[in-house]
Amino acid sequence: MSIATEAKALSGPPEEEPDWEKVRPRTLVAQAVDAIVAASARGVILPGDRIVEADIARGLGISRVPVREALRLLESQGLVISEPYKGMRLVPLTGNRLAKVIEVRVALETAAARRAVALGRNSGKAVRALGRVVDELELMAIRRDVSGLAHADASFHRELCRLSGNEVLCAIWEPVALQMTITVGLSALEKPMQGIVEEHRVLLAAFTSGEAERLDRAIEEHIRVQTGAVDFERIIAERRDLRARRRLGGAGT
Repeated sequence: MSIATEAKALSGPPEEEPDWEKVRPRTLVAQAVDAIVAASARGVILPGDRIVEADIARGLGISRVPVREALRLLESQGLVISEPYKGMRLVPLTGNRLAKVIEVRVALETAAARRAVALGRNSGKAVRALGRVVDELELMAIRRDVSGLAHADASFHRELCRLSGNEVLCAIWEPVALQMTITVGLSALEKPMQGIVEEHRVLLAAFTSGEAERLDRAIEEHIRVQTGAVDFERIIAERRDLRARRRLGGAGT
């Protein structure tokens, strides 16, 4: 079925959803995954750092079993790497790797956004849902909540992909987005958070316009240009140095 044909069958925003969503119990593994990603986004765990299962379990106040399963899941998604005799590490953030991740994400989100526009999903309830996520970004910026900002950023782009109606694209996007969540958090340690919020407002306006070229430019600017302008290697080095000095200070007291 072509996009044009599907657009006729699925014109307008996605089907109505209930006002309330049922609360779903979350496993300790899921909570551990979220905690590790949040810690990485805040720079508690830095790219390239060795990850010690026992330390994470102690910090989270849970047993090592769910932490072990969480790390295995994150390894399958490319966020954690395991090396023989060296244990696990958060995947290093090199310029070359970042460029590859950005390339994939730009391609996926451009395809998703264009398909959503073709299906007529760039107005009404769909846009209001994206607008609420931008409001969440704004709130996180006001609170100076780095991990909250990174989470809201991922929620915005996840919703944009969902509007494409392409579940295969969404499944491919998830592990890529997980890696980008860390870069968003680290960039917020240097960039004004309000600037990140404004980038999403510009992207939302381009999506709402339905103009293909404008939308392509907005995605390119937001993902490739803005991310590429951040010196992540310097940020990581400075955070690692700060952490070492704090540990030395604590040892001397």
